[in-house]
Amino acid sequence: PRDGALLAELEQAAADPARTADQRTLLSRAASAVRGARDEALVELRFREVVENVQQGIVVRDHAGLVVYVNSEALRMFDQRPVANAPFPGGGPELMFVDERGHEVPPERLPSALALAGNCPAGPQVLGMFDREARTLSWVSVTAVPHGDTGNGRPRFVMTFYTDVTGLKRDSALFARAQALASIGGWEWDTGRDRLYLTREARRILGRDPAPSDLEGLLECLLEPDRRRLRQAFDAAVQRGWGFGLELQGNRGGRPFWMRIMAEVGAHGPLSARITGTIQDVTRQKQDEETLRVQARTDPLTGLLNRDAIRAELAERLADPVQRALAVLYVDLDRFKTVNDVLGHAAGDRLLVAAANRIRAVVGCEGLLARLGGDEFLLVCSLADDPDRALRLAERILDSFRASFRVHDEEFAVTASIGLAIAPEGGTEAQLMIQNADAAMYSSKRRGRNGWQVFTPELAAQQQRRLQVETQLRNAVGNGELTLYYQPQVDLASGRTVAAEALVRWNNPALGAILPGEFIDLAENTGDVVAIGDWVLREACRQLGRWRGRGMALERIAVNVSYRQFLTGDLPVRVAEALEEFGLSGDMLELELTERLLVEDVPETAEAFAALQALGVRLSIDDFGEGYSALNYLRRLPIHGLKLSQLFVQGVPGNESDVAVCEAVIGIARSLRLGLLAEGVETGAQRDFLVQRGVTLGQGFLYAPGLPADEFEARFGRSAPVT
Repeated sequence: PRDGALLAELEQAAADPARTADQRTLLSRAASAVRGARDEALVELRFREVVENVQQGIVVRDHAGLVVYVNSEALRMFDQRPVANAPFPGGGPELMFVDERGHEVPPERLPSALALAGNCPAGPQVLGMFDREARTLSWVSVTAVPHGDTGNGRPRFVMTFYTDVTGLKRDSALFARAQALASIGGWEWDTGRDRLYLTREARRILGRDPAPSDLEGLLECLLEPDRRRLRQAFDAAVQRGWGFGLELQGNRGGRPFWMRIMAEVGAHGPLSARITGTIQDVTRQKQDEETLRVQARTDPLTGLLNRDAIRAELAERLADPVQRALAVLYVDLDRFKTVNDVLGHAAGDRLLVAAANRIRAVVGCEGLLARLGGDEFLLVCSLADDPDRALRLAERILDSFRASFRVHDEEFAVTASIGLAIAPEGGTEAQLMIQNADAAMYSSKRRGRNGWQVFTPELAAQQQRRLQVETQLRNAVGNGELTLYYQPQVDLASGRTVAAEALVRWNNPALGAILPGEFIDLAENTGDVVAIGDWVLREACRQLGRWRGRGMALERIAVNVSYRQFLTGDLPVRVAEALEEFGLSGDMLELELTERLLVEDVPETAEAFAALQALGVRLSIDDFGEGYSALNYLRRLPIHGLKLSQLFVQGVPGNESDVAVCEAVIGIARSLRLGLLAEGVETGAQRDFLVQRGVTLGQGFLYAPGLPADEFEARFGRSAPVT
């Protein structure tokens, strides 16, 4: 019968009064034994139901360490069937337990053995189970708990719990790898116990051995100025619950580095708190940021500050009452555009770098120097301790340009024009001071270049007029506002007028008479010089045709031609049309060119030279000696003559330097068999000096200034000698 029926029969028999007392006692004991066995079986049944349905592997060992029970999850973990009397799961040599460093853990050091030997819980401990045959590794968290007491200090049995943490271990390894790749570590600070916990990557970033274990240790990893910042941030986090993010400098192996520490506060009960966060090595990022910051402030060609940087520095200093005594120097290279256009941008860049180095050497630590762009530089200097510093620096910069520059095996005499704006007269705002210094620079350039000019209120009025001139210039040709004056070119020995140079004049109804020095440079910059030059060419040819028709014995008319006219590509066509229209032969026209065309090597210019030569037009170089004087081009190009600049003629015969230059140019013309005309002859002594050295032609106030056509005809119509 089943246990329930047997128990009922025994209990009924034990209660039968017909039985003897001994029989009833025996039957009662039998019933109790059956009842106990039934309860124990029920407990075991319920135990098995529980342990077979948990997600942990469970292994039960008796007091001798032998396995008496293994649940199904443990069997799955160990990939085996139940093994009776095994000292540990697996029981054979194919399974090995290792610690997190990969070292083998002997059986006596496993949590189950420790719990059995010490009669106390052991673990949790993370162990790897390495299957030697399958060459696989899985990870478990192991905890062993002893139960009961045998009386000799050993437990009756030990239950060992195995939790599969292979996935967590893999995720943790991936996270640690990701932290390492991103240079991000984790940390946690127990504020109650002042204990600092760091991940492996955090320890690597800090580079301390041993790693800091409390807040003070972390602070010691920082450079002194940042320790207070981090301390204050932690105080605010503890007292107010504020998280933070700081970029701090640390010291790692004697070398500074940048780290970003971020934190958030999590409450853990009323009396304690934990602050957790990340630490990231941002040294490379800070270096990149600094590189970008420097690039954003630096001119890439010269290494100087750029326009935005110098403007910001100037504004900052003007806002400071202590630093308001300032001067701004606007430096512009004279004739740089010619080098850049003619020799190319690479040569122009080399010239700019050389010029920047000269200015930088002059300025030293006396100011901030920047390149604004193109050939323009800006210098900001303080006058607080030296009111004359700006003027002295301007002179020294000009002196530094006295030596010529060498580019592409050619020497170039490049000078500078400087404008100064001195606060407060020159402005009290950054942009205004720069604009005023710019206006002063242009004033200096218009006065002859290679000089400096301080901004004054009068210059502001001049700047306004410049804008007005530029506006009116657009319509000067169309409105018939231009006229030509003519200056005689004479035989210096006989005084006979042999030719005339056409000089343009402009009379505007709103602005009045405007001299060429005021509008020609503007016309070059705006491009209006092409239209003006075309008009001058036709009008000069028309006037010469008219004079020759009246019997004047002028050999030719000289016309200045702009560099821009050559670049249009149709200059020879326009010249041919003008000559044909007014009945002139090519040798009756002389085109005066600037020296920049000597080193021009573009096809359009070479073709224009050839076409003009074919027409028989004479070509001469105006103001020879002022600029480039590239002699090798004189031999190659069809140049007929040179015009000796009045800058050098004015100094003879008294100035030794001017005498030397004039004699050199005379020698060049003679050796190359070129004609030579001296400009700016104003005295008899100058004329005599030139005649003595073989110069045949000249022009200047000694003979006549530029004259209107009718007055010129009246004075020189019969070509009488000029005295």
